[in-house]
Amino acid sequence: MGKPIKVPVSWHEAPAGGEDSAPFSGPDETSSGLQDSELLDAYSRAVIGVVGAVGPSVVSISIGKTSKADEFEPVGAGSGFVIAPDGYIVTNRHVVQDAPKIEAAFTDGSRRKATLVGMDPSTDLALISVNASGLPFARLGESGGLKVGQLVIATGNPFGFQSTVSTGVISALGRALRSQQGRLIENVIQHTAPLNPGNSGGPLLDSRARVVGINTAIIAMAQGIGFSIPADTARWVVSQLISQGRVRRSYLGIVGLRRPLDRRFVRFYQLARDHAVEVVSMDDAGPAKKAGLRVGDIILNLDGESVSSIDDIYRILGEWPVGEAMKVSALRGKNLKEFSVTPIEAAIT
Repeated sequence: MGKPIKVPVSWHEAPAGGEDSAPFSGPDETSSGLQDSELLDAYSRAVIGVVGAVGPSVVSISIGKTSKADEFEPVGAGSGFVIAPDGYIVTNRHVVQDAPKIEAAFTDGSRRKATLVGMDPSTDLALISVNASGLPFARLGESGGLKVGQLVIATGNPFGFQSTVSTGVISALGRALRSQQGRLIENVIQHTAPLNPGNSGGPLLDSRARVVGINTAIIAMAQGIGFSIPADTARWVVSQLISQGRVRRSYLGIVGLRRPLDRRFVRFYQLARDHAVEVVSMDDAGPAKKAGLRVGDIILNLDGESVSSIDDIYRILGEWPVGEAMKVSALRGKNLKEFSVTPIEAAIT
């Protein structure tokens, strides 16, 4: 418990010696050497600033039980971060599920008992709370504008080492992976910031100290391959957990990936967005399959509202009444097709 999900699955060379070889005397301040130093200093300042701003909001989460001496006995650990000054803390579901007791340790040395507010198996997110006010908190940013190659910073408590920081870049967007329980988690951020057991639930940050993801998984026996749940997904899930303790979703029975649209289709059909969601697999007994949708169809909108990502579909389905038919518009090849799909309630496991 508290371990990230494990998915099975420079130096420069001096010139060679010789009569024509000039001795190395360090970078010329008029050359690119100084520029490189300035860039590295700026990079360092950015990381330092982010850690200073967000560090106090990152907590170490201990999972435990009551010992015979009526004391808290830890049996697992993970990370989390405060998202509101009144004590709401985001973490991973696999960190706190089935936990008899939960404690949160703060960077000021204080420890507080925590209670579970709710969990969402579909995104491996959970919300806990502590009885406190005026806590330092981190702000959820926007993950929709992330770019491959963008700098990201991961913080957490790997192996119990509190406030550990690692950096990397975003290496892919829109990934899908399976949790330890076999559940498919969609629209995941892949990045190279090193993660270790105990990092689960900690924030993934951009250079402006905004939370753009929640760290959730690593690839077993690999380096530089970590995964995070996007902040846009987390924002919607958290609002549902606060309001009703769980996420009640309408279910279409599809797995989709965000993909760009051909500009010719965008112009011809006068589409509002240049991305949509391609159906990559389907539940054979699901509503979408029964309504006639197929793998390879590209969903453009649900009930007239444009969708450009899985997050859009989650949001719309989260607000859509279970059992009420909705119109789904999709591209099949070069043709625009309309379907009437009646969502069912997604099972909670």
